[in-house]
Amino acid sequence: MEETPAVLLAVAVLGTWRLAHLVAHEDGPLDVVIHLRRRAGVSWLGALMDCPYCLSLWFALPAAAWLARHWQWDALTAVWLWLAISGGACVIEKLTAARQGEPR
Repeated sequence: MEETPAVLLAVAVLGTWRLAHLVAHEDGPLDVVIHLRRRAGVSWLGALMDCPYCLSLWFALPAAAWLARHWQWDALTAVWLWLAISGGACVIEKLTAARQGEPR
């Protein structure tokens, strides 16, 4: 498979959404995520772990940094890429929540 920016961007968006959804809505393998969520409690970290939109910003950051470095893009492009990856993950989250009848 050829490594084009579009393909890598799509992989970054899907990976970001998957991680954000896992942490915010699922128990995780061997209930690891639910244990972390319980330990975080009502702190700012606990609130962050409940919000897939917030998590997408953090999970998109390393993906955008890697892609920008991989393609030798400048810092401004990396920032736009970061927001685009997070935004794409948010769109997927909205669509999947709407299909499940969940208010988001």
